[in-house]
Amino acid sequence: MISPEVTDEEADLERSVRPKRLDEFIAQHRVREQLQVLLQGAIRRGSPPDHILLSGPPGLGKTTLAMIVAAELGTGLRMTSGPAIERSGDLAAILTGLGPGDVLFIDEIHRIAKPAEELLYSAMEDFRVDVIVGKGPGATAIPLDVEPFTLVGATTRAGLLTGPMRDRFGFVAHLDFYEPEALRHILHRSARILDVEVTDDGAIEIAGRSRGTPRIANRLLRRVRDYAEVRGDGLVTVDAARAALKVYDVDELGLDRLDRAVLRALVTSFGGGPVGLSTLAVAVGEQPDTVEEVCEPFLVRAGLLARTPRGRMATAAAWKHLGLTPPERAGQAQYDAPDIFTLDP
Repeated sequence: MISPEVTDEEADLERSVRPKRLDEFIAQHRVREQLQVLLQGAIRRGSPPDHILLSGPPGLGKTTLAMIVAAELGTGLRMTSGPAIERSGDLAAILTGLGPGDVLFIDEIHRIAKPAEELLYSAMEDFRVDVIVGKGPGATAIPLDVEPFTLVGATTRAGLLTGPMRDRFGFVAHLDFYEPEALRHILHRSARILDVEVTDDGAIEIAGRSRGTPRIANRLLRRVRDYAEVRGDGLVTVDAARAALKVYDVDELGLDRLDRAVLRALVTSFGGGPVGLSTLAVAVGEQPDTVEEVCEPFLVRAGLLARTPRGRMATAAAWKHLGLTPPERAGQAQYDAPDIFTLDP
């Protein structure tokens, strides 16, 4: 419910609410302004802009911005993903099929195969690829020219990109989480497209539980719409939003059942920690990677959980959110953790 990853079922709906132009793209003001200057300069010169790298958590608009780049340039768009490019030949087929000035979007570019990545270097710099034909001593390299293009790469883990790959991007931007006010505007825009009546208070309530992510905000809007149509008059009000999100186990901070289970296990079973990731995962009946990749990023960002070298620890805010009173040692845990990095004189 509150996963920032897109599901197959909502892909078509998500496309319908995506902004089509830069002036429709809400928030991310610095990135939007930088892209606007970059694209307008390229249009005036009549040449493709520099290659673009977009990084940030999922659901913040990286794919949308790639589509907007192609729309602003008035060129074609070819979309693929890093895991889908397993061999260099796959990438060569895509590159040689691009038209002049086209935009190639590679999602999760940090997961591209090494041979394909090395082939991409020459394509990005020289607009040329070398295709190896044959094997062994008789193998030959056939150079193929590629039409000038713009590569837009998206990654959720910029640290996994190799240095040579990162250096070949002329423009690098990081997308931040959205403020509730920006999400409120996004929800009103999505409501108009989906023909949903939503009050301003209702939009504010949904925005506050959306974890700063437009994809989650739009998903919650659709679920609240369903509730309002089935058990109300179809109007999304603050009361309808609260009732609907209670049904779907999304609380006022945007935590779902698993998030609260992690916090509750941490404070009730382990006294606030520290506790190891594997032990905590067993306590809630989930895999360690699920707890680490799905739950912990938002819990840490919300100030409810701390990752320390000694293990996971609940902050005083976590106890308060669960309606519990922290014991003295648990309340001081968040302050005690950094002491291991200091040396007594």
